Amino acid sequence: MSILAAYMVPHPPMIVPEVGRGSERQIEATRAAYERVAREIAALAPETIIISSPHATMYADYFHISPGRRAEGSFSRFHAPGVRFEEAYDAELVKTVERLAIANGLPAGTRGQREPELDHGTMVPLYFIRRYYSDFRLVRVGLSGLPLEAHYRLGQLIRRAVEETGRRAVYVASGDLSHKLQGYGPYGFAPEGPQYDARIMDVCSRGAFGELFDFDDGFCERAAECGHRSFVIMAGALDGVDVRAERLSHEDVTGVGYGICAFRPGDRNDKRRFLDLRQAEQGRRLAQARAKCDPWVQLAWQSVESWVACHRVAEIPDGLPEALTGCRAGAFVSIHKQGRLRGCIGTIAPTRASLAEEIVQNAISAASRDPRFEPIRADELPWLEISVDVLGAPEDIASEAELDVKRYGVIVSRGHRRGLLLPDLEGVDTVARQVQIARQKAGIGPNEKVDLQRFEVIRHH
Repeated sequence: MSILAAYMVPHPPMIVPEVGRGSERQIEATRAAYERVAREIAALAPETIIISSPHATMYADYFHISPGRRAEGSFSRFHAPGVRFEEAYDAELVKTVERLAIANGLPAGTRGQREPELDHGTMVPLYFIRRYYSDFRLVRVGLSGLPLEAHYRLGQLIRRAVEETGRRAVYVASGDLSHKLQGYGPYGFAPEGPQYDARIMDVCSRGAFGELFDFDDGFCERAAECGHRSFVIMAGALDGVDVRAERLSHEDVTGVGYGICAFRPGDRNDKRRFLDLRQAEQGRRLAQARAKCDPWVQLAWQSVESWVACHRVAEIPDGLPEALTGCRAGAFVSIHKQGRLRGCIGTIAPTRASLAEEIVQNAISAASRDPRFEPIRADELPWLEISVDVLGAPEDIASEAELDVKRYGVIVSRGHRRGLLLPDLEGVDTVARQVQIARQKAGIGPNEKVDLQRFEVIRHH
């Protein structure tokens, strides 16, 4: 068997009458849609219900799947201790997902459990489902800080595990929408809030799951969304099949978005292999961009490839510009994968005989010695983007007033401690933020006196 149906649902504790004590009537349309979802699940009679929850155990670089045979939980945190749950886990299906994840190089499994009790992102859907149906086992899946593509891959592996074990399964993607829809709401208002809700409800009502990848991290963060990665895992579980999508409800009266959609899978359809299609397009785009790289970036690419694939330092090729072979300068090599930093190492001042040699060594270090990341693997090479920043000479400045976050990088120093941050970085929009990050990198406290320097860069993409 496979996934019988999937549902996108919110998890406001107030919708549970014992918690809301009358306030649940504010979101009556959501409650009615939830009841419909629960009745549909009961009619499908699944053996297993898989719930992905933003409030289950979560790690930056790992998907946690709840282990063991059973779990309990209650709404005691929300002053309703009498609403309790005792759930049996589908241990065989969990084991199969974990085995497939290991075999496919996806960091997911049952290690590192921190919160064995059921979370409210899991219990709110269970509250409605159990009003109509109880003959099932549960799989509880946490989210991660990994890219959206990794969440989609996890959904694909969950579907494969369901098929291998022959389970009749339903997928429930638990997650609220934006938390910044109204000024009177608990999180205030941001213009990205209503924009997120309108976009996600449009995408999901059409079953256009490929468009879920188009929500960038910055936009989602400003919208303060809750469930996007949960929805992406669900989309992966429906990869490669036709989907009949139906929008059941959307409300924002509390300042938080609550959306419910139902998805009924149909026949196989290779045009809906959204991750494969996206990666093929990314591969074409990256290959075209690399072909247009200038000699600075081409040299960094050759250095990374030679080291990652053969563990060999690339030779300096003939025919490079005099600006590379006849000059010395500090340089930073930055490597990104799917829009996220994958490695960045550089030198403030020249340490090699030429800028070309500086780039070769710093490219190797960025790929293999950045302490924040594991060394880059050969299978990652097609998905990388590389840039090179050549640093001008630092100059002393008297205060932060002489900085410009777009034009100048900054060096903060106190004794032997020194931190550097390049200019014009995504998400670093103010001088105060730029200096704060540079202090943190140097281990310098916010109130410690520092010496400041600024520098300009020439950025090569």
